[in-house]
Amino acid sequence: MFDKRLRPSVEQKLRPVGANLRKSGITADHLTLLGVLMAVGASFAIANGALRAGFLLLILTAVPDVLDGAVAKASGTASPRGAFFDSVADRVTDALLLGGAAWYLEDHNGGHIAMLPLAVLGTSMLISYERAKAESLGFDARGGLMERAERIIALGLGLLFEGLLIPVLWLMLVLTTVTAVQRFLKVWGQATPVRTRPTPAWRSRRVTRPSSERTRVRREQWAAARAARRRTR
Repeated sequence: MFDKRLRPSVEQKLRPVGANLRKSGITADHLTLLGVLMAVGASFAIANGALRAGFLLLILTAVPDVLDGAVAKASGTASPRGAFFDSVADRVTDALLLGGAAWYLEDHNGGHIAMLPLAVLGTSMLISYERAKAESLGFDARGGLMERAERIIALGLGLLFEGLLIPVLWLMLVLTTVTAVQRFLKVWGQATPVRTRPTPAWRSRRVTRPSSERTRVRREQWAAARAARRRTR
C-alpha cells in the first residue's frame, strides 16, 4: 500500500535532500550499498538477541533505501542498472533481516518456530517475483496489504517490543500470503483475453471480399439477367 500510494509523494519531498547528497559526491549506488551493510549489522544484532540495537540498525537500513531513489532522480542518473541493483539489494536485505530473526528464535525458543521468519521470507520473495514477472510481461502487479515497506515497519515493531515478535511474524505471514494471492488474481485478470462475439460467416465473407471481386460478381449477375431477358423475348 505504501509503495503505490505514498512513495511518489515521499520521493518528491525528498528530492531537495537527494540533490544535496548528490552535490556531496554520494551516488544512489553508494546509498544502496550502505543499506545492505546496515542490514548485515542488524541481522547480527538480532541473531545475538540485541533486538533494540537491531531495531536502530533496521531504521538505518531503511533510510538509505528511501534516499537512493531521490538521489538518482535529483541527479538524473536513474537507470535500469540502478533499478536492478536496488531490487537485488532489497532481496538481500530481506534475507539478512529475517534470517537473523530465525537465528534468534532458534536460540531462544527452539522447536519449529524458527521456521516462521523463513516462511515470511519465502512469501515475501514470491510477492517480489510476481511483480517482477508481471512487469516484464507488461502488466501491473503493484499493491496489496503487505508490501516491503509494511514488512519493515511490522518487523521493527516486533524488535522494539520483544514479546510481540512472534505474533508480528505470524501476522506478517498471513498478510504476505494474502498479498501474494491479491497480486496473482490482479495479473490473472489483466492477462485473461477478452472474449468477443463471433462474426457471422456471411458477414465476414462480405467484409473480407475485395471490392473488385464484388464488382465482377455483379457484372456477371447483370449479364446473366440480360441474357435471360433476351431469350424470353
